[in-house]
This record gives sequence, structure tokens and C-alpha cells, in this order.
Amino acid sequence: MGADVLTGVTSSLAVEDLITSHLGLVAHIVRETMSRVPSHVDRDDLTSAGLIALVRAAQAFEPERGVPFTSYAATRIRGGIVDELRGIDWASRAVRRRGREVEATRAALAGALHRPPTDEETASAMGISLDELRRHQYDAERAQVLSLNLSTDEEGGLEQVLVSSDPMPESAVLHREQLEYLNDAIEELPERQRVVIEEYFLNERPMAEIAERLGVTESRVSQIRAEALVLLRDALNTALDPHLVPTPERPDGCAARRREQYFRAVAERHERRGSRSGPVDVTA
Repeated sequence: MGADVLTGVTSSLAVEDLITSHLGLVAHIVRETMSRVPSHVDRDDLTSAGLIALVRAAQAFEPERGVPFTSYAATRIRGGIVDELRGIDWASRAVRRRGREVEATRAALAGALHRPPTDEETASAMGISLDELRRHQYDAERAQVLSLNLSTDEEGGLEQVLVSSDPMPESAVLHREQLEYLNDAIEELPERQRVVIEEYFLNERPMAEIAERLGVTESRVSQIRAEALVLLRDALNTALDPHLVPTPERPDGCAARRREQYFRAVAERHERRGSRSGPVDVTA
């Protein structure tokens, strides 16, 4: 058997070994992703996309570059899964439309009642069951978080972003800017809202556990979560897409002033971060 043939056999075995020894990585990333997407997304579809990405990563891997295969494969697997999510339109028009309907109903009830409405009141006003309302909220919120490219590392931080492999330098800068601004916006949230966002989305705590910690009902935790997500969305849009920020009904009201104070605090925190970190090197 010639040297070229031996090399080919060895290479094939090495690729196969990389694939079989990292099947658990695909399962881990799929499990992590499933906790952040709407309930209608099929786990098997994501697993297939992840396995295909793993095979391609093993075939393209170049050890001499000094990058650990696990890190390289994880990036490729996440990219493959995100491409699959985009392809099946996970945040469907129906999910987004229903989310807007829930938000509009809450706003109308809050204006009529002069207080945040309960989930029961919102469901009744929409003519749906409480379970349906919570399912709509769950899907819309998971979609919103994933669309912000938010993920967690193994220590529960905000270090990893669900991006496709080999991003262009401009995209890398934009993703980093979004992630840093989101981190700053979470840090500046009022304490209860910050706790709910961190515990529910980042640490994946059950609603009941968060409610017990805060000494409130699960329904109240759901309200706090919805209010925090609106603040986070508007804070990011204030900095990155100002035309998307809705004009408050009472610009001179207390609620509008509190929102503006929050947006300024986020911007100031982000500015301080920028002065500490210096310019971004996109060629690294």
C-alpha cells in the first residue's frame, strides 16, 4: 500500500474519530438552543443541521492553525443551527403578530385601569385562555431574545453569540456592539427586572423559583419580564435604530421621563465601557 493511500486512510479515520467523539457537543448545543426558541421548532431538524455542520467541520479542520477542534466545531455547529432556524422561519409572522397583539392589549388595559393588567385580565380581553396567552408570550419572548443573538456560555455569561461561521469584519463589529450594549442595558435595568431577565433567560431558572425569590406571584414575574423586554428592546433601538423607538403617549409624563433616564444611563455605561476597552481591532 503506497504512502498516499496510507495517508488517505489515516486522514479518513481521524475525521471519523473527530465526528464520533463530538456527537455530545451537537446534543448540548441543540439542547441549549431549544430552550430559547418557540415551541413549534423541531428538535430533530436542529440536530440534523448540527450533525451536518459537525461533519463539515471535521472535514475542514486544520490542526496546524492551533485552534482546538471543540471550539472550532462549536462555532460551525451553531452557525449551521442558526441557518436552519432562518430557513424554517422560526419567528413566523403569526408569532410576531400575536406578540404585538398581546402587547397592544396590555397597553390598552393599563391605560384603562391605571395599572399593569394581570395575565388573567389580558387573556380575558383577548378572548383566549390563560395557557394560550402564556404560550404566545413564551414564543414571542424566546424569538425576541434569539433575534438579539443572545446566548450564554457555560458560566452563564453573555460571551457567546449565535452567528454563522466566518463573519465579515463589519458584521463582527456590529455583533460585538449589540452584545455589549445589551449587556449594559441589562445591568441598568431596575433591580427586579434585572433579576428576572438574568434568572429566567441566562440562568434558566423556573418561573416559580424566581417568584419565590422575589416574594411575588408567577403572574407578576411574567409582567416584570414583559416590561423588562420592552425596555431592553427600546434601549437597543435608541442607540442603534432610533426610528424604531415608539413615541410615548405622554412625552412629559413620569413614565416617559423614567424611560429617558434609563436610556441615558445605558448610553453612559456603554460610553464608559468604550473608553476602557479602546478601539476594536477587526483584523485580529
